[in-house]
Amino acid sequence: MTAGEAPSGSAADDAYPEPCPGSYPQPHPEPHTEPVRPASAVRPFLLTAGRVAGGESLVPPIPVETQVVATSGGIAALDTFAFEHRDIVAVCQEPLSLAEIAAKLRMHLNVIRVLADDLRVDGRLTLHLPQGNPARDASVLRRVIDGLRAVPDSRGARRDY
Repeated sequence: MTAGEAPSGSAADDAYPEPCPGSYPQPHPEPHTEPVRPASAVRPFLLTAGRVAGGESLVPPIPVETQVVATSGGIAALDTFAFEHRDIVAVCQEPLSLAEIAAKLRMHLNVIRVLADDLRVDGRLTLHLPQGNPARDASVLRRVIDGLRAVPDSRGARRDY
């Protein structure tokens, strides 16, 4: 043992045990097609001016599976938006759910709810609410589970179990 080394069998050895081979899922063989953008360092309540989804009225929050698409006016005004509003309208040129928007932009889901509703009120986005009760539809739950398994973790590995 040299100076600066922890003695063998110490708590330092136990703090980070070696993982068993094969204990982590292997990375998916397909490369990522989109670069991962860093998460925002700005606090979510600053982006929404302290507002919360469904908090200002008795109207419930927008469901996560709601499909969102930019209007022609929103696309035409894309260059006039700042920051998050621009990003939301830009990714919504094709229909996406609120959950997909939050994942693509790496923003909190409730921030997306508030900002998307602001853009809807301004006529920049159209929201298409789901029909029926998706919580009782087994096919919707199966698609959600499959989608969650397809999301890579922080190491880029997919959860295929």
